[in-house]
Amino acid sequence: MSSLALHESGPAAGTAPGTARDPARRRRTALVPTLTLLLGALYCLLPVAWVIIASTKSGRELFSTFTFWPGTGFAGNLSDLSAYRDGVYWRWMGNSALYAGLGALLSTCVSAVSGYALATYRFRGRETLFNVLLAGVLMPPVILAVPQYLLLAEADLTDSRLSVLLPQVLSPYGVYLARIYAAAAVPADVVEAGRMDGAGEWRIFTRVALPMMAPGLVTVFLFQFVAVWNNFLLPYVMLSDDEKFPITLGLYTLLEQGANTPALYTLVITGALLAVLPLVALFLVVQRFWSLDLLSGAVKS
Repeated sequence: MSSLALHESGPAAGTAPGTARDPARRRRTALVPTLTLLLGALYCLLPVAWVIIASTKSGRELFSTFTFWPGTGFAGNLSDLSAYRDGVYWRWMGNSALYAGLGALLSTCVSAVSGYALATYRFRGRETLFNVLLAGVLMPPVILAVPQYLLLAEADLTDSRLSVLLPQVLSPYGVYLARIYAAAAVPADVVEAGRMDGAGEWRIFTRVALPMMAPGLVTVFLFQFVAVWNNFLLPYVMLSDDEKFPITLGLYTLLEQGANTPALYTLVITGALLAVLPLVALFLVVQRFWSLDLLSGAVKS
């Protein structure tokens, strides 16, 4: 009587145990970062949604309707905001555009020159100077506000637009970014070739290095513009004339008055919504230049 050998069935050749379950496990694992990002986006966008919806409500609807139910008072809020104190809100917007636009432009120019010099030239004390700038990046603005006020008070510049503009011209973080980008984007051989051709240092910087640094400088401009536009502490310390207030300080004064006049709350909310729109528009425009600069650099290389 012949005996039959029973073989225990095993996995097919070339397959590993649990392979069939691996795709499902990977899908479940991939859901974790996705859900985390969705929660983070919800956390960030929920206040924005509230501001958008609340700006459509009249003063009566703001406190009597469901939080995320749109209202019918946006046009009235916009009209009241424009008429408030003969349009002082738009003067605040103009001041913010001046402080942020001119301050960011000057800061970008200073950062470009300083970053290029720190990345290209070798001189005694270069690393020490750069480390001091890095310390400035770590310095909280609240610590610098009072010394800046005392210095500008000695020059009789407080309560002037220059008192808000001048401290913004030198941005340690902007200089840091410009140096890092110049070191990566401007080859030393190109600089030496320009010198051998007889070009001066300023001509090499403006005609050779500056176009190569353009994408990085756009980033510096954007960061500095947003920082100055959102700055509250420095104007709060420096300015007393509300005709020179930026939008952040102007909305703060409106909010303080809203404690006694609740009708002003709708103006504050509508003003906060309008104050965000220039930043959104700037980001969209700058994003276009980012793409153009990166594509042109890729083509040239």
